[in-house]
Amino acid sequence: MTHGIHAARGKCEAVEGARENGSAGESESSTQRPGAAVPALELLVHGVGGASPEEMLGDPRTVRVTGDETAAVFRRVTDVDAEEHPESQGDRPVPEAYVWCNLTSGNGSRALWLLLLPFMVVNLAHWMRPTTRGRKRTVRLYGLLVRLAGLTLTVLLVAAACEVALDLAAWQCAGTRACAEEHSWLEFLSPAVSDNGWWSQPGRRLALASLVPAALTGLLWYLSHRTWSAYESQQPMSRKAEPDEETGRSGLGRPGFWYGRRLVARLRAAHTAAALLTVATTVGTSAERYDRASDGPAALAALGLVLDAALVVGFGVVLWVVCRRGRTENRLDEELDRPLVRRLPAGSVVLLALTLLYAGWSRPGWRSQGRLPGDLTFGGIALLQGLLVIVLGVVAHILFRGRPDTRTAMRGLAGPAVAMLACALGGVMSGGVSQRVADWLDGTRGSIPGPPVLLTWQASTIPALLVVLALLIGWLARRTLRLRKRETAAVEREYEGEGQDPARTRRIASTRAMSVLTDRAPLMVAVVSSATWLLGAGAVAGALATEDTPSEAAEGTYAFVRGAAETAQALGSWLIGLGFILFVTWGRRAYKDPAARRTIGILWDVGTFWPRAAHPFAPPCYAERAVPDLTWRMAGWTRATGGRLVISGHSQGSVLAAAAAWQLKPSVRGRVALLTYGSPLERLYGRWFPAHFGPAALSSLHRDVACWRNLYRPTDPIGGGVHVAGESGARVDREPLKDPLAYGRTALHPLPAPILGHSDYQADPAFAEEREELLARLTPDVPVPRAPGDDGGEAARPGTQGSSGRSSG
Repeated sequence: MTHGIHAARGKCEAVEGARENGSAGESESSTQRPGAAVPALELLVHGVGGASPEEMLGDPRTVRVTGDETAAVFRRVTDVDAEEHPESQGDRPVPEAYVWCNLTSGNGSRALWLLLLPFMVVNLAHWMRPTTRGRKRTVRLYGLLVRLAGLTLTVLLVAAACEVALDLAAWQCAGTRACAEEHSWLEFLSPAVSDNGWWSQPGRRLALASLVPAALTGLLWYLSHRTWSAYESQQPMSRKAEPDEETGRSGLGRPGFWYGRRLVARLRAAHTAAALLTVATTVGTSAERYDRASDGPAALAALGLVLDAALVVGFGVVLWVVCRRGRTENRLDEELDRPLVRRLPAGSVVLLALTLLYAGWSRPGWRSQGRLPGDLTFGGIALLQGLLVIVLGVVAHILFRGRPDTRTAMRGLAGPAVAMLACALGGVMSGGVSQRVADWLDGTRGSIPGPPVLLTWQASTIPALLVVLALLIGWLARRTLRLRKRETAAVEREYEGEGQDPARTRRIASTRAMSVLTDRAPLMVAVVSSATWLLGAGAVAGALATEDTPSEAAEGTYAFVRGAAETAQALGSWLIGLGFILFVTWGRRAYKDPAARRTIGILWDVGTFWPRAAHPFAPPCYAERAVPDLTWRMAGWTRATGGRLVISGHSQGSVLAAAAAWQLKPSVRGRVALLTYGSPLERLYGRWFPAHFGPAALSSLHRDVACWRNLYRPTDPIGGGVHVAGESGARVDREPLKDPLAYGRTALHPLPAPILGHSDYQADPAFAEEREELLARLTPDVPVPRAPGDDGGEAARPGTQGSSGRSSG
């Protein structure tokens, strides 16, 4: 404990010496008044799951001092005007609570974001690239490949919607008398039931059914646009870019990192257009194939060819827009794209309307038979996704080889593995919905062909994947049991002389052993993604093999393989249906149950920290609101008071605190102390996102802020050490905290002390000790009062709505 305090003191004294030499002075610095009381502020940032301001401040009487219903800063009622009377606080800091949980788990509609899970996962793959220096073209190629993978997911989702609405319902079921009679809402589309009514022609049925995937596309566009306006349109502080290639500083400190308006708008236009073009292609190609094969009017066939050519051009423009450029982070990119990009969705709507008119033209001899040509579409998407993952893996390996780091998850291949999981999620959701709708429409009668063969084969891979998961879980359980035995001996040595309780010893050892499972996540992702890729390739091969007629010699083997495949397909289809029902049930429960909604919010806390760089339909990035909030608050308070500020972050709050510190100007950043506890900065973010939270980035943060201390426990499954030391040997990490604080009953703990794990770090005396040490070593910088009108007006009083930081811009 003493060693940790001296380490922090050494770091802060080094910073103070640098300031005395003038290295940290800028125009924001003010003259300290002799004898003046120095205000101190502790800005608390909660972690995953959220917390109320009353819980964070330990007082039932709180008041919002700045912010709105979505995210705000709170104080105790007695501390609202604390800066006006700093002597009344003594050495105690004024606590403030930044509450941001409504950004991820607010109203019930956010439960529907579960349907956007594949888009969120592929967006994570963009940020998982390995650390590199130089190789800008290779980095751009990595981002391009992930954006293309995201585009295939959009096409896959809309193609699945077309499969359900156009192929299964409008083409197969409505075109079959037995199926249409079972579903009265389809009778007016059936030529056999409605006596060849106006809607009974296949082209008109397809045109009407295309409104379903078109409406889905419109909903995705609306959600993307609405969430951008509501959550991500907050502008960061305007400042100059700092060099990060040479210093190793994280890209999170770039001025435009948390403001991706232009890229999100561009990708939204491209993905919306791609989705609408997919719907138009499904409708138009079916009608065009009939016109070419029939003896209909030549002008109609020529119109079909023209529309097909226009669709090809449209997809080419979409690819050009997606491939043209990525994010602009060195400045605030507030410009709009050229009109061609902005009007791309409108042009796609016009082309879709023309295609629907073309398909709805009267064709009395046209009859729907078999399936729509969906096998080629889904097979092509699966092959393209597999190829993209392979190329992405090669690029990631090249980047990792340039600056290898043993702590990087999967040796730099985490991004390709996660991209593979995103594609697998999209395939499972598409196949599951298609299979369930087919079973609902036809049951066991076999009156319709059903979904494409590839989707059926994809369902057959689910049992095999579950077997792999079961083996992996069994292996992990065995390793955990072995580790628990070793931890049992360690606990007995650590609490030697405090009495022995075998049951309590096992609980402590089990908690420590279970917390290590977090470090096994790279292995789990590697195994699951590899198995998914191999099983997906097998599904494609199986789908192709069923189209060929076997020879007489291979008839027996073929029958056995086909029987096993049909069994796996039936079981996989049932499992997918069960999973989809559970998925929808969980979403409905979360819509009504705040506790369940908060559980879903925890998923988004981890998955939606990053901006939307690969997919515009992913759930919104809450950090694009939270990081500017924290930056403006810290900059405004330090400028108005010149006092000492400690930003105190727990769990995911420590990640937000670090990101906000990187966004501060150097002069302000050097006057802020950082206290993190239960922090995943290195254990999770450093390993999975090394380009932004790797050792070089965390070391630069240690150099830039005035002081930094990190607390963690061996029983914490999320938080861990950051493993950073300064040039003088000062370490950020304190020695691991004891958990529980006491093994048995003592005078200080007359009742059994709980095993806290990831929660209640403030309950440990080390927390207050480290906070006081950080405040004691910060250099006070109290400003001289400015005359009204100086620097744009009188400084706003801290703790009020006007002190949100605008004066420091």
